[in-house]
Amino acid sequence: MTTDSMFALTGKVAVVTGGNGGIGLAMAAALAEAGARVMLAARNPDKGAEAVRHIVDRGGDARFVPADLSEPEAASGCIAAVAADEGRLDILVNNAGITARKRPEDLDIAEWEAVLRTNLTAAFACAKAAYPALKASGAGRILNIGSMYSLFGAPFASAYGASKGGIVQLTRSLATAWAADGITVNAVLPGWIATDMGVSARSQVQGLHERIVARTPAGRWGEATDLAGLAVFLAGPSAAFITGASIPVDGGYSIA
Repeated sequence: MTTDSMFALTGKVAVVTGGNGGIGLAMAAALAEAGARVMLAARNPDKGAEAVRHIVDRGGDARFVPADLSEPEAASGCIAAVAADEGRLDILVNNAGITARKRPEDLDIAEWEAVLRTNLTAAFACAKAAYPALKASGAGRILNIGSMYSLFGAPFASAYGASKGGIVQLTRSLATAWAADGITVNAVLPGWIATDMGVSARSQVQGLHERIVARTPAGRWGEATDLAGLAVFLAGPSAAFITGASIPVDGGYSIA
C-alpha cells in the first residue's frame, strides 16, 4: 500500500451530520479532498449551501441533505435516503450536536431531552440506519464526535456531558457488534475548539479563555481543521484494525 493509497477515499460516499459548519465542515472538506463524495446533513439550507460551495470551490464533491437530526425518524430517513440515492454508503460521521449551558438545578427536562435526543439518540438512529449499507461496503466507517466532557464533568454541562459520555459507550458497543461485518466505529473527543459553540462558551463563562490556555500544553485553543486529518485517517484503509477507540484531540488538555 502506497502512502497515497493509505489515505485515499476515492469512490467512497460519506455522510457528515451537522456538516455545514465548525468541526463537521472541516471534517467533510477533508474527506472530500481525499476523494469522497460528501453529504452534509443538517437543518439550515442557507448555511448548507454555503458549506457545499466551500467544498466544491476547493475541488471536492458535496451535496446538502436537509435533515432535522433532533428527530430520530428524520435522522434514520436521511441516512436511508442517501444510501438509496447514491447506491452505497461507506462513511458516517455523527457530528451534529447542541448544548444547554445551565447548572443542573436550572435545567428543564425538555432541555435535557433535547440535548440527549440530538447528540446521542440521533447518533444511534443514524448508525442503525447506515448499518446495511456500511456492511455492504465491506469497509464501513463510523466516526462519533464526543467531547472532553466524555471524560470530565462540569457544573454547566450535565446534559451535554451525559450525551457525550454516552457517545463513548455507544462507540464501544457498536464496535463490538459490527466488527465482524468489516465496520469500524471510533470516537473523536475534541478539546476546546474555537467553533461557534466554543466561542459562545468563552464569552459566557468569565475567565474561561485564560484557564483553558493556561491548562493546555499546546498553549492555545484548537481550530476545527485540527480534527480534519484524524477524520481522513479513521475513515480510510489505514485504520482498518482500529475500532472502539476514543481519541482526544485537545492539545494535551486531558493529560495536563
